Amino acid sequence: MPSTSSAAPPRERILQTAHDLFYRDGIRATGIDRVIAEAGVAKVTFYRQFASKDDLILAFLDYRHERWMTWFMAALARHGGTPAAIAPALAEWLRSAGFRGCAFLNSVGELGPALPEVLAVTRRHKQDMTNAVVRLMKPAPGRARTARALALAIDGAIVQAQFHESPDVALAALALVAKILDKGLA
Repeated sequence: MPSTSSAAPPRERILQTAHDLFYRDGIRATGIDRVIAEAGVAKVTFYRQFASKDDLILAFLDYRHERWMTWFMAALARHGGTPAAIAPALAEWLRSAGFRGCAFLNSVGELGPALPEVLAVTRRHKQDMTNAVVRLMKPAPGRARTARALALAIDGAIVQAQFHESPDVALAALALVAKILDKGLA
């Protein structure tokens, strides 16, 4: 994902910089001073945009949600717009050089109890992901339940890909689950 231009408004530069650093290095490992320095803004400019690091974290997650959902829906469409599109769509991301797992699950792991709003943002993100999966399926009884199962399989594949050398096993398992659930065999 490209860096924001130095000509971009300060809020956008701060948010893009925080996005890149939080996703790559972790939220707790990334201090505000580093975000300020890499965004090329003054400390007072930062605090005019974000009252605290917690506000920046929540803005980062909202920003990530919009970007990821836009990408996910486009990738699903590129790969046919059916449940069979899930594995090849995710392969684009899981095989990318910058892949570091799910920003939302990572954030819950880092901050869940300390910043409960992260849980709410993550629940919304996961529900929106599930809704995108529902739209891939033909209308049928149990469609929402099947989509929840596929969303859980997606999250499992993301986690597996995060710590394995290759995402191939996770992607193959995800493709199999999608095929079985789509055929109504589960």
